[in-house]
Amino acid sequence: MRGQNVAQTRRARGLRETQTSAETLVWSKLRNRGLNGFKFVRQFPICQYFVDFCCREAMLIVEIDGATHSTDDEISYDTHRSAAVAAEGYDIIRFQNAEVYNNLNDVLETILAKLENRGTL
Repeated sequence: MRGQNVAQTRRARGLRETQTSAETLVWSKLRNRGLNGFKFVRQFPICQYFVDFCCREAMLIVEIDGATHSTDDEISYDTHRSAAVAAEGYDIIRFQNAEVYNNLNDVLETILAKLENRGTL
């Protein structure tokens, strides 16, 4: 088990170092409880996958998808991955890079609305 945790930590660190500019932009708003006090972590392992951002308290995953999520194989992979993460009890919300660059405030408002709705269930 310890070896797996070390490997996951290394992988997460590597992913953090190579995050996209859209992920960096979103992280700058989510980090340090920047979105209405909700705590997010990035590159969080769930099952055998790493999700972009996770609010564990609300069981919400935020994924930022770039152009690499557009082929049939990639869409199929994302669908399988989303199902596995959802089976662990998480909700998933996805945004395209263009949405982040062009409408960051709308992206953040959508995330916050999902968080606040989830908290009242």
